[in-house]
Amino acid sequence: MTLTPNPNAEERQVTQGNQGHFLNHRQAFLPDDQWVAFDGRGEDPKMGENDLIGMVNLESGEVRELYRVPGQQSFGPGSGAVSVNPQGGEVAFIRGLLSASPELPYDLTRRSCMGLDLSKPGQAGIQNLDARDITPPYTPGALRGGSHAYCYSADGQWLSFTYNDAVLLETSKADPTVKDLRTVAFLVKGKRVEVETKLPGQEFSGAAFTVIAAKVVPSPKPGSDEIQKAAEETWVGEQGFARANGEKVYRAMAYLGDVVTAEGNVVTEVFVTEIPENWEESLADTDLLGSATQMPEVPKAFTQRRVTFLADKKYPGVEGPRHWLRTTRSGDKIFFYAKSDDGVVQLHSVSPNGGAPVQITHNDFSPETGFSLSPDERWVVFGYQNRVYITDLETGESFRVGPEPKANESQMWNFNWSYSGNTLVYNKRVEEDGASFFQIFTMNPFQ
Repeated sequence: MTLTPNPNAEERQVTQGNQGHFLNHRQAFLPDDQWVAFDGRGEDPKMGENDLIGMVNLESGEVRELYRVPGQQSFGPGSGAVSVNPQGGEVAFIRGLLSASPELPYDLTRRSCMGLDLSKPGQAGIQNLDARDITPPYTPGALRGGSHAYCYSADGQWLSFTYNDAVLLETSKADPTVKDLRTVAFLVKGKRVEVETKLPGQEFSGAAFTVIAAKVVPSPKPGSDEIQKAAEETWVGEQGFARANGEKVYRAMAYLGDVVTAEGNVVTEVFVTEIPENWEESLADTDLLGSATQMPEVPKAFTQRRVTFLADKKYPGVEGPRHWLRTTRSGDKIFFYAKSDDGVVQLHSVSPNGGAPVQITHNDFSPETGFSLSPDERWVVFGYQNRVYITDLETGESFRVGPEPKANESQMWNFNWSYSGNTLVYNKRVEEDGASFFQIFTMNPFQ
């Protein structure tokens, strides 16, 4: 059946009231397509003040509380950014340290990945997935800081995330040559890490083994492929990708990396880290502990590659509203935003093997939100002026669907496609009775 975007598609507000219902930017749907997970933030930056993880039924509007952070105060612990395991039965989300205090509030380096068994809501089903150890000599497979914004692999066994290192942050206070640089990492479930806890509430064991996936350095050599930041990652394909010679890459992660040009300018490019199937064999030769001045090493079996070279464009590098990369199921294309020569942000794609990027859209306006790829890989959705737009990836044509926003609606973002590809969910801030909260909306853009 040929789907046609419907400019008059019906939009429906699913959640209401004086409570935020904030979607993650990906993996919000449960596999049954009937429920979506959310956190209770009223504003994006206030994850440290939120204690609620829940889900809502798109048909009935029924809201179920999944978890409440114990002892929540304005300074923490905090929670948010909930992702649903595509295999079902579990969600993962950020929770700040339970030892949060006014002196040590929720922060980038003081948060961890919690896994919640959906058959056991509340405290009964909760567990730390990533271990944490910030006291030397540290523990292999444990983090030394805070993780953020999780993405499950297709098989539900690995989770990628961004990471900030608490040990380096502490050192940087006395040594300006040391910096806490954001990077990307992942954890592997079923490989438990035991930590000898010396700082209760700040250190703990975890149900998964974690490793850093991208090397970042404080002062990249100008004109090199060294990066000073890695972020906005995604898994490449459902089962890796194929190199140009047909050789299969077991798993890979794509992310945005900040390089420094020969002229000294910071430009964001697309990078890939390749992970071979036997990657664990190299762990014995890898410094997984780090030091007060060095982050733990990326496993030596990994290959970190720059994929795009956009520094010489009229508008250099990856640009546009904050967005996480997306890829096709086969991993043959990575999607990202960059400006065309007329200064308009457009959707582009590039092979994980490199080569010239392909400009997909030719819009006369720049998207104002991140984008999401439909399960059939035919469509991309994004927002502009609080309206929903979908792009046909075969033609590059963009269509406006659904109604104009109401006067009390603003800040559209966090688009998610259902597994069937027939339903969109997204957030808009809704003002009612003198207060405003992010609420969940839904639409079938083809009806």
